[in-house]
Amino acid sequence: MVNADKKESWPANIEKSVEQYNQWFLKFAPKAFKETYARTVEMVKQAIEASGDLSALTADVLRSHPRILQTLRMCCFPPLARDRVIGLAGVPDSLVDSMEKGKLPQPRTMRPEVLTDNLGKIVAVIKLTLDEELFPWIKQARAARDAERQRASSVVADRLCTSIANSIVRQAQEKRQIEEIRAYLTKKGYVQERPASLDVMTPGTFCFQFPVIVETTDKPVSIPIAALVQPLSAVPKALPLMIECKSAGDFANVNKRRKEEGQKGRQLRTHFGARLRYVLFLCGYFGEQYLQYEAEESFDWVWEHRIADFDKFGL
Repeated sequence: MVNADKKESWPANIEKSVEQYNQWFLKFAPKAFKETYARTVEMVKQAIEASGDLSALTADVLRSHPRILQTLRMCCFPPLARDRVIGLAGVPDSLVDSMEKGKLPQPRTMRPEVLTDNLGKIVAVIKLTLDEELFPWIKQARAARDAERQRASSVVADRLCTSIANSIVRQAQEKRQIEEIRAYLTKKGYVQERPASLDVMTPGTFCFQFPVIVETTDKPVSIPIAALVQPLSAVPKALPLMIECKSAGDFANVNKRRKEEGQKGRQLRTHFGARLRYVLFLCGYFGEQYLQYEAEESFDWVWEHRIADFDKFGL
């Protein structure tokens, strides 16, 4: 263990990690929100145009533009959460998941006639709950004015950004953590190279966002790993170091997620056994309760403000 067994050092590192996260948030989060908001306004405009200013919203429109569902949820009053749409429409959650990723289920998983019926149910829910104050032209059965369309797009974009606020920050922070790891490894002479499989990863290379397939009691599961690094001194077919990037803006959220994250680590350990080398890369609000849980699971970590600790893992 590098950090998990040094409990006396936890309080000071927690304080430094929180300070580092707060400094980053104050400097970069507003920029990330601004960039996302600008993109979201355009997404909302496209959704409104694709549906004929929401007056011609049909199952065929959703079939042609499945991704607009996320925007349409924010056009309702009150704005509808993803699970609320699923419940009110009585449609499979897999359908809504696929649509918000810009896809539709394959015919082998959902027959075309069933898909059409489910899309119709979603349309009915959206129409029933549309924000009439925000889209006055619908109730008045007239064409939308440019100023009305612009105002509605801005309001819906604001709702959408608010609903995914944590996701915006998390993605921006993960991107920054990835760049920190890249800079650390490049400085040491490592080269970014994506391996065909874990067992043939070249010593002195690294890659990001690699899906690792593990066997479970039910079926194989794909676990995305933020970073894989094969040490310069690795022997043939050695398992690379797996790094999981984690950031958090409050203490409560990480404690809620820790059991789910622990399951991911246990699945990797069950599959790879003693060969597994799995390390957390932490920045932000990771308190003693969270660290104790990870330590009891025998998982170690590197604080981002002490990135040189990766040296102790053979890098």
